[in-house]
Formats: sequence, C-alpha cells, structure tokens
Amino acid sequence: MHRTRVIIAAAVAVVVVIVGAGAVWFLRRGDGPRDAAERFLAAWSGGDVAAMRTLTDGPPADFDKRVAAMRTDLGVTRQRYTVASVGDADGGKAGGAYTAELTLAGDRTFTYDGALPLVERDGEWRVRWSTQLLHPDLKEGQKLVASRAWSDRAAVLAADGSDLSASDSGSARQLAGPLGPLSAKAAKELGAPYREGDTAGADGLQRQYERRLAGTPALAVQIVDGQGNAVKTLQRFGGKGGQPVRTTIDPKVQTAAGEALGDAKKNASMVALRPSTGEILAVANKPGGYNRALMGQYPPGSTFKIVTAAALVADGVSPRTGVACPATTKIGGRSFHNYEDEDFGTIPFREAFAHSCNTTFARLAVDKLGQERLAQVAGQFGFNVPIIAGLPAVRGAFPGNKDDAAFASASFGQGRVLTSPLNMAGVAAAAADGTWRSPRIVDAALAAQAADAGGRKPVQPRKLEPAVGKALQALMPAVVSEGTASDVGFPAGTAGKTGTAEFGSGAEPPTHAWFVGYRKDVAFAVIVEDGGTGAEAAAPIAATFLKGL
Repeated sequence: MHRTRVIIAAAVAVVVVIVGAGAVWFLRRGDGPRDAAERFLAAWSGGDVAAMRTLTDGPPADFDKRVAAMRTDLGVTRQRYTVASVGDADGGKAGGAYTAELTLAGDRTFTYDGALPLVERDGEWRVRWSTQLLHPDLKEGQKLVASRAWSDRAAVLAADGSDLSASDSGSARQLAGPLGPLSAKAAKELGAPYREGDTAGADGLQRQYERRLAGTPALAVQIVDGQGNAVKTLQRFGGKGGQPVRTTIDPKVQTAAGEALGDAKKNASMVALRPSTGEILAVANKPGGYNRALMGQYPPGSTFKIVTAAALVADGVSPRTGVACPATTKIGGRSFHNYEDEDFGTIPFREAFAHSCNTTFARLAVDKLGQERLAQVAGQFGFNVPIIAGLPAVRGAFPGNKDDAAFASASFGQGRVLTSPLNMAGVAAAAADGTWRSPRIVDAALAAQAADAGGRKPVQPRKLEPAVGKALQALMPAVVSEGTASDVGFPAGTAGKTGTAEFGSGAEPPTHAWFVGYRKDVAFAVIVEDGGTGAEAAAPIAATFLKGL
C-alpha cells in the first residue's frame, strides 16, 4: 500500500491558482518556459496587470502603475502581445521574444519586438523583470509616450457657409457651443487621443461633433526622460485635419427670430423649420443659457388641437360639419369650459377650430376617437417619436390616460401631454407640407450618424392622409383670418393656431402662451413662459418674425 500511495502522489500535478483582475491563471509545476510566456502575454493583451505581476519574477513595487501608464501615455485603444520565440531551458533560464501590436488613436498601428527573458524559481517559470521588458530601448526613469500635434479645428457653419460661432445671434452661438478644457472624467469618456486639459467642445454642436471638428492629431511615439524631454522618436504618424459641420441655420431667418423675441418680457423661445425638408432654419431663446427651444417640456394647450382635428377629419368630420360648442360640458364627472366661458352654439367645425372651442374637442375626442386612435395620429405628427435633429432634443409625449376625463383634457393639449417648441414647429410643418419629418439641424447623413452613435435609428417621414392635409390647410388659416388671432395683423397667407396652456395649480392656474403656424415654406412655433394667452403674447411675436423675413 505504501508504494501505491507514492506512485499516485507523483502522478498528481501541483496547481497554483492566480486570481487576476479579469481572469484566473494557472501555474502548474512542470510547465515549460513557453507556457509561462504565453500566459504572461495573454494577461498583458487583456490588460490584466495583476495577473502579469504574479507571473513576473522580481516585479518593482510600482509594476502595476508602470504597465498601466504605458497604455495610457500611448493612448492605446487595442493591444496584442504574442510569443515570437522561446529558447530551450538551460540552467533554469530561457531566452524568449515577443511581438507587440498596439492600435493607437486614429486606428494607427505601432509594432515592435521585445525580449522576454524567463527564469525558473522553485519549479515555476516566470518572466524576469527589467525596464526593457516593456520596450527594448527603455532605460530606468524613462517611459513611452505618444506626443500629439493637433491640426486647426474646423468650424461649425451656417447654411450660407458663415461661421456660426461668430454669429451676431447669441442663440446661434449657443447652438454652435463653447470650447473648454477637458476634465479628467470628460477626457476618459472621449478616450484616446484625448487627455485632461485638452481643448474640446463643451456643449452644443461643438460637443456633439467633437471628433469630426477636431480631426486626428499627428502622433510621434517617443521615449522621454523623467522631465518629459524626448530621448528618442520611434515612429511618426501623420494627422488628419478636422471637417466642418455645416448646419441648416439660415442667418436671415435666425436674425428675424432673435429680433422678434427682443421685446418679450418673459422667457421665450422660437423654432423655425422648412416644411419641405425638415431643416431647422432658426432656434432662438431669450434669455440664453438653457436651450428651452429644443429641451424644454411644456403642455401644448390648444396648439395640440391641430393633431386632434387631424384625427377627427381622418375619421369623417369635415370643416363644414356642424358641431356643438357650448360654454361648458361634463365628461367623466369633470366640467370643461371654453376661454371666458364663450358659448358659440352649433357651428361648423372650421369655426370651432378657429375659436378654439375646448368643449367641442373634448366631447368629440371622447365620443368619436378614443385614446388609441388619437395616440396613433399623434404619432404621425412626431409625438412619442425620437427626434433625430443632430443635437439632443426631447420628444413630444402623448401618454395614456386613466379615464375619459383625463383623455378629454389631453385632447386639447392639457393633462400629461408635453412638448417642446421644436416638436410643435414640426407639427406646424407637417400641416403645411402634408408630411411630418424629423427636424434636423445638419444634413440627413450627419444626423443619422449621430443617431447611430446613440443607438437609435432615423425616423422615416410620415405622410398625412390627403384629406387631413387638405382640411388643416382650411382650418389653420381661419384662426388668423377670423379666429383667436384675427386681431394680430399677420402677413397674408399665414396659417396657425393659438395655445393657452395651463400649468401649476389653483383655481386660476398660470398659463404659457403659444402660437404655431406656417407661411409659404417656413413653419414655426413660439412659446412665452407664463405669458398669458397665445393671442396676446405669442402671436404678435410670430407676426413680427414673419414680417422680418
């Protein structure tokens, strides 16, 4: 029995388990130098510095820091280390060599061959440490770096080729965005070749298209001493200049929008689009700082009646259909009323739209449409749809409603319905052209690239039913000619819709003022926060804007 036990013990391999940062490595007594070399280089390729240290003979105290710093200082995005050769073991030593293939910023490849000496300690083979292990030309106190030389940064341009960052419009400059030094966190998020302190886009289009505008810097892989002085240049790579980003912003339209907001006494925003293409022609905010035109979320109030009217027309209501517009109506136990309790009796649907009868829309939405149908049509106008604008922008929200009373409120843009000036300009553009297009501030291909980077797909244009488009082009002009905005003094050919959207609480809650509309191939939306009625506060701004074109 004793002899048998000895034989079994001799046949069992002794295994040492090494737990690294991202893997489990095994040292088996009796493995040769090639096995140790392969495990070491596999750990290096995978960035498992802890495992590398355990597989190293005589690592310095700052081993982890040195290996990690080499990757950071070179701006390595991918790395691959492979065994080139391993000699026969002789007296507990073996010579070896490896090949390094490092991908640097801009997908540029730096390769070199290094030495991989191996030693055996207590039956285990390990890689012997020296500074030259990282690179054969390194000496103690030196390190590898990739020195960078950036080309001139390209510009963010208006549609006419002028520099948007140098525009007279503060809102246009806000769209372009500022430049600033990168924090350590921001540099890490951008990745190679960026480093803390580099100048980069801090907001707006400068940030959105940072890599396109900045280009790729020229690189020089160098050995530097402890003071950062270059000792030797190992390889040079040429750079690539930045490419400009041309926007759809029309300086004339942008100026008109900014001047129209000039007399606004409260926070106000405006967006103008080209209905035939979805191009954003102007974005104006007063005051600046926060881009409420693209990111603000507000109840749309009666401007949402454009959507509800479209759904009703699609389901058989015509502009001439007689409808009731009483002062009040009760739905689901809740009373709804018109502005100043106006009672128009039975009138054509065209007049109910022009005079913005809440009671008409609430009753017809509940009795004729239902939530599912109105939500479907809202989607045709861009609600609940991602906006692929080329810049971050919130989507219009038309959520579900718990009962008929809540749905009736939503039918004229109250309740939980939320939107932005950009969203509502898109609604007006769809009414003008008969097709909803996702608004964009750059060309379609560039906007799609930004969408792809965010894991989204561009939304295809959505054509309205022919009867809907025709009806809206009869309903919306009536608002200006004989309805709620008839006293404003719009240029001939203007169509639109006022909105007075309640927010907050109380018996008489405050209201945001809206006006959305179109004239020729320009659609727009104006909001004045806490401005009162759309006819009094927002519509005059829209009229001034159109007269300035």
